[in-house]
Amino acid sequence: MTPARHAFAAALAVTALLTSTGCSGDSKPKQTSSAPTTPAPTSTTATTKPAPPPLKNPYTGIGGVPKTPTISVKIDDTAPGRPQRGIDGADIVYIEGVEGGLTRLAAIFGTYKPMVGYVRSTRPSDPDLLLQFGKITAAYSGGAHDALPLMRRSGLKSWSNDAGAAYYSRANRASDYINLVLNLTKVAKATHSALPKSIGWTFNPSLSGLPAIRGSFVRTAVTGSYAHGTPVEFRYDRTLKKYVRYIDGVRQVAADGKPITATNVIVQSCRVLAHRQDTDVNGNPSQFTYTVGSGAVSVFRQGVRINGRWSRPRTSSGTVLRTAAGRPLPLDPGNTWVVLIRTGIPVVSG
Repeated sequence: MTPARHAFAAALAVTALLTSTGCSGDSKPKQTSSAPTTPAPTSTTATTKPAPPPLKNPYTGIGGVPKTPTISVKIDDTAPGRPQRGIDGADIVYIEGVEGGLTRLAAIFGTYKPMVGYVRSTRPSDPDLLLQFGKITAAYSGGAHDALPLMRRSGLKSWSNDAGAAYYSRANRASDYINLVLNLTKVAKATHSALPKSIGWTFNPSLSGLPAIRGSFVRTAVTGSYAHGTPVEFRYDRTLKKYVRYIDGVRQVAADGKPITATNVIVQSCRVLAHRQDTDVNGNPSQFTYTVGSGAVSVFRQGVRINGRWSRPRTSSGTVLRTAAGRPLPLDPGNTWVVLIRTGIPVVSG
């Protein structure tokens, strides 16, 4: 081989070596730079939705939602049954007409579960009233005629002393038959029924924008279909900032000596008819109070009265309160007594 050919062959060998070290078998060249990479910038304007406020107690508007089942208790409201035990621990108390022009209480316990007395029998319209709270536990001591079948068909969880339910006992007191008490703490642990939920009420401590008039006291009567009935009276106590219940001019107290008070008093006008399928031993018919429908309502809170309308389209619905102008009518946060009167009965206040 000539010197020229030797030089040409050497040049080809060097070219081949450079080509083999500068390429790979991949279709893309390898990255040989060792410079650090910069991460993509994050947005400083991105926002997250704030957490919703915690749910309030639907019965009082104070504190969180109770975590134990709601229990209703049917309680005596006659002189031999006073002073009632544990009634001041109820979130809501209904005063309803029964036979003979008398009244009985349906107390709703969601927040507290005290010893309660004195437990009496259920009435035919109780399921309609209570179902707005859901399939709760209803405590009572028996019932007459069609009251028990109506309760059983309602889907409410019955807790009846006459049917052998637990945690009832007899208190040592003057009346030898109005003396039945119930330990709600134990019932709440044993029963498996609905927890507190909205019943249509709203709460606001402010009176701003509400058509309020003077309402430092309220007087009315629960009569049902009878010409006579039971007077009901509450007076506003500015020290307690609550309405105190009075009977025959006497300030009422519970068995623990504390005054029987309400942050709100609702006087709800309803259709009330004699229910002759359920009569007492003297032939007096029970009263069926229709809490499904609509009617006039007066809300007493903070020493004032606000008139409006209530509406409840079906038994599973809550009771909505509105002003005469159709705006929401909120309650003051706290406990409430509801007086169920017959449509047309006057409500006196001042």
